[in-house]
Amino acid sequence: MWGKRLMWIAWPAFLVAAVLEMIVFALVDPSDLHWFGSPLALSREAVYTLAFFVFWGLTMASSALTTLLAVPPSEL
Repeated sequence: MWGKRLMWIAWPAFLVAAVLEMIVFALVDPSDLHWFGSPLALSREAVYTLAFFVFWGLTMASSALTTLLAVPPSEL
């Protein structure tokens, strides 16, 4: 059952992260990003990759919270 719940969390989060990545980087150029006033020392591909995993992690946390709140108290 936990494998199924993990897929309920990971797969929708993956899809949302992919869409969010497309929207964000359609509007933002990774070479224009700065961290504490200095340009990022990362390639475009590294910024795309890191951003995707951050988006995926945040959307997985949201999906996990939703799944946790949907569990009946008798299963906890």
